[in-house]
Amino acid sequence: QVQLVESGGGLVQPGGSLRLSCAASGIFFGLYTMAWYRQAPGKQRELAAGITTGGSTNYADSVRGRFTISRDNAKNTVYLQMNSLKPEDTAVYYCNAIMFKDAYWGKGTLVTVSS
Repeated sequence: QVQLVESGGGLVQPGGSLRLSCAASGIFFGLYTMAWYRQAPGKQRELAAGITTGGSTNYADSVRGRFTISRDNAKNTVYLQMNSLKPEDTAVYYCNAIMFKDAYWGKGTLVTVSS
């Protein structure tokens, strides 16, 4: 059974930082491209950051320079370091694993940026 379990969300003030983690099980983690998506209230889900099996990364323009995605294949975990958080970063953040036609999602973790 495939599971992606996100953690690390919460309430943070503008300008603060959070680190999200996504622990994967039931897949050969090293073979999957991993990504973080987010969905703000009333908006569509969007890609925030992705990392390939080789470690190449891509970011949405809105988070580039503030967010960093990384992966630890030995721990089957992908991370999202979020710095200089803004109120518009408020969203549910979802972990995604994809390899060809196989795609899996976590249940999400809520990040709220507010003073």
